Amino acid sequence: MARREVLVQLDDELIERLAAIAAAEGTSRSALLRLGARAVIEAADLAAADAQLVAAYRRQPQDPALIQAAARLAAETAPPW
Repeated sequence: MARREVLVQLDDELIERLAAIAAAEGTSRSALLRLGARAVIEAADLAAADAQLVAAYRRQPQDPALIQAAARLAAETAPPW
């Protein structure tokens, strides 16, 4: 995948901490920032999925009888640890 350079302004403390982590991990600050960007995107995707799930349950609430039946079935089929 092609990469593009992006200007990011960071304070000195953040740069020093990133440099220390990068050195300890044997990688670059840029690689760490890419990982961080991916983590932010993944967190946003998960939050959006959670919001969709909540909205779906608001549109179609769970049936209490279904929940009781599922709990009963789980109790009957769960391994006896």
